[in-house]
Amino acid sequence: MKRICLFLGLLVLSVACNIPTSARTPLSASSTSTQTPPETATPPPTLVISPTPVPLNFTEEFNSDLSGWTFLQTGGESSPTTVIENDMLRVEMASIHTWYFGIHNANIYENVSVETLFNGSPSGSMGLICRYSESGWYEFNIASNGVYSLLLGKWLSDGVAQYLPIATDSSVYLQPGNMNYDIKLTCQDQTILLSINGKIFRKLDVAHYGLTEGKVGITAASFEDVPTTLFFNWFKVDSE
Repeated sequence: MKRICLFLGLLVLSVACNIPTSARTPLSASSTSTQTPPETATPPPTLVISPTPVPLNFTEEFNSDLSGWTFLQTGGESSPTTVIENDMLRVEMASIHTWYFGIHNANIYENVSVETLFNGSPSGSMGLICRYSESGWYEFNIASNGVYSLLLGKWLSDGVAQYLPIATDSSVYLQPGNMNYDIKLTCQDQTILLSINGKIFRKLDVAHYGLTEGKVGITAASFEDVPTTLFFNWFKVDSE
């Protein structure tokens, strides 16, 4: 009886020692074999990250990036350089008679106020845009010669814009050679209000031009003296 037990034990041990080792080797990461999941298996959910929407009312501090902006140009032989520098938007223009503007793409407004604080070299102009669309836009500019203007802009073709003056004049709030102002453009129904350093100084009826809604933005231009360096400290949008 002991001999039978001993024989059976040796037989079991012999079988265990002769099991192929490949049966215990896991598949490598490069293996082309696949596994079919059971029919009842549910695939894992796909994670979708949506961009954070920009509120209707906001202030652009120019301290991160310019992903929300589209920059366009008309005139000029070279393209301006636009960078964020010391929490400001710096626009550098190397060629004369360059008209450059940035459109914020987040929202479309009917009634809105846009405001900015800017400074720059004593040559050129800076300003604001409201109701920008393919149909046209309103543009409020302050020039280094102490003259302000409200313009109706319209694209004629790619890179070619036409400007119709709605109002152009001097103001006691502007000094030739000074390019350091806080300006505000308000589009309210068929009326436009122009402000300099917190003071509304002009009210204009624009019903004749027919623009009712659009995006908002900023403008910059060079005249005869280049290079022209201009800074936007911030850009504020307040919908009515």
